[in-house]
Amino acid sequence: MIFLTVGLHTQGFERLVRKMDEIAASIEETVVMQIGHSSYMPKKAIWFRFTDSAEIHKLHKKARLIVTHAGAGCILTALSYRKPLIVVPRLKRFNEHVDNHQVQLAQELERQGLLAVVYDVDDLMPLVENANRTPRKRRSTTRNILINSLKKYINQEN
Repeated sequence: MIFLTVGLHTQGFERLVRKMDEIAASIEETVVMQIGHSSYMPKKAIWFRFTDSAEIHKLHKKARLIVTHAGAGCILTALSYRKPLIVVPRLKRFNEHVDNHQVQLAQELERQGLLAVVYDVDDLMPLVENANRTPRKRRSTTRNILINSLKKYINQEN
């Protein structure tokens, strides 16, 4: 199962939700999506807008692959499950966020080898198809790396 989560942000993420629905139509694997405030309603994937954290954790545990926006909370949760992770940052130019801070976080974590990043959703399918089908090895410092990356980002903004 592939689990997509777009978090709790108040702007939709139609670009990612629509592309994952397209992918769901072309693969044999089940795709489950948490679509938040997105207006596009998937036709081929199982979807819901929001649920409680216990259900989100169950879906992370069950998933073979996790796809998420570049929200720090979603990334940290996904990394804790040691599953292959693809991150698609929300972009200001598509009205998915107020700025492009998610790009900076995604770039830093990709540079550290913690996840794969997709900037153009048309590049998503090959990564989904080729994602490692076994859980990724846990880096003992994953949580510290994320915390340090967040601190670095925050300090740059001040």
